Amino acid sequence: MEQFKFDYPQAKRPVTKKAHVGVVGSGDMEILMEPSKNGAAQVTVLTSVNGFGASWRAVLDRFFTSYEGAVHVHINDAGATPGSVMLRLQQAVEVIEK
Repeated sequence: MEQFKFDYPQAKRPVTKKAHVGVVGSGDMEILMEPSKNGAAQVTVLTSVNGFGASWRAVLDRFFTSYEGAVHVHINDAGATPGSVMLRLQQAVEVIEK
């Protein structure tokens, strides 16, 4: 089991809502998004799959190149693929922006 933390200070747009998408299970993940307290974005990943820190960084860097919301993201992962991670992140943004 590994835990990663990533910071994205360029995310400046205030967010006022919370989101919860996905379910932790075999090969899946859940994402919880909530407004950031410091005006930037932070991501905490807890994963059951070791050795993929660079992959997490790449997916999250790509996501935050287009999303500027100041959110705190909690990801609980049970082996999701990078494509599934991006899909869940986009789903969470849709919930927040409704």
